[in-house]
Amino acid sequence: MIDLIGKIFIILGIGFDFFGVLGLVRLPDVYNRLQAATKCVTFGSAGILFGVFLMHGFTNLGFKVLLGIAFIFLTSPVAAHAISRAAHRSDISLTEKTVVDHYQDDKELKEE
Repeated sequence: MIDLIGKIFIILGIGFDFFGVLGLVRLPDVYNRLQAATKCVTFGSAGILFGVFLMHGFTNLGFKVLLGIAFIFLTSPVAAHAISRAAHRSDISLTEKTVVDHYQDDKELKEE
């Protein structure tokens, strides 16, 4: 039964990865694409790794997979924020459909 649940998590993770890649191709600008890529990595890869953990249990591989999940959850949002901030500071334009730009009001970016 636990193997079936692990396989379900793996399939769900592959589904998140597929839709994240689809978002990379279809979305209009770098900021929207970055959001799709971040969700893809966080939920897709972590789902696959959690499925592997469920299938293998508390073995050496299982502990390594748990460390990988923790690493993904800690680094993926930070990296996405750093990349989006660098893109905004480099004056990469938003799509014309963008409604609000909160970085435009940031005083730190105006000083330069």
